[in-house]
Amino acid sequence: MRLLCIGDVVGGPGRRILAGLLPALTREHGVGLVVANGENLAGGVGITAATAEDLFAAGVGVITGGNHTWKHKEALGALERDARLLRPYNYPAGAPGRGLTVVDTPEGPVAVLNLLGRIFMEPVDCPFAAADRALAELASRAKIIVVDMHCEATSEKRAMGWHLCGRATVVYGTHTHVPTADEEVLPGGTAYVTDLGMTGPYDSVIGTRKDKVLQRFLSMRPVSFDTASGDLQLRALLVDVDARTGRATAVARLKVPYLEPA
Repeated sequence: MRLLCIGDVVGGPGRRILAGLLPALTREHGVGLVVANGENLAGGVGITAATAEDLFAAGVGVITGGNHTWKHKEALGALERDARLLRPYNYPAGAPGRGLTVVDTPEGPVAVLNLLGRIFMEPVDCPFAAADRALAELASRAKIIVVDMHCEATSEKRAMGWHLCGRATVVYGTHTHVPTADEEVLPGGTAYVTDLGMTGPYDSVIGTRKDKVLQRFLSMRPVSFDTASGDLQLRALLVDVDARTGRATAVARLKVPYLEPA
């Protein structure tokens, strides 16, 4: 089986990239399931039912979230209704929605777990203990387990990779929008990369217009941020999996440019 894990999809440009590229990419690479981080789908911050539906229509099977998931109130209803739409699993009990789902594929069930880090982030339950609870719950439900570790610190992402080494199929980081070059298969068959990078406009500062961000840094005044529009790229990770064991056998980063139709 082959998984395609897509980094933070940013705003309208990111959604258009997936609509334009994803159907052909999944055919070309024989992808069995696509997982994408969508916490920046709606205007660059947050998610809505309509923006999530754009990704599902393009071929995404599961959308993971993060600390920006809650930006738009209507996300709460969507999280409750749709099991394909996740928020971090380690939010306190009573938070809307779910942080874990299992989807059926022709190669068997695949579990997707969404976690939120704590370093330089808002206080949430321990992601390491939460991961242990989730894996215990999944023991009889799925051999293939995909983990999105959404956090700031590279050390925390790397630590989660080792914590789940040999227990999860793939552990990858999201949130910082900057792709890292450390993809590997850890001992025990866990694919890992510290950050997938973003799918969106790279002529920007992590997806936002450069002039707006520079104005904020130079003046320290509040400035409204707008999603940028140039140099559109998809960034993702391809993971080959032995469906019998749930172990990763190979991993490769994808960088695919996208030209908007004239």
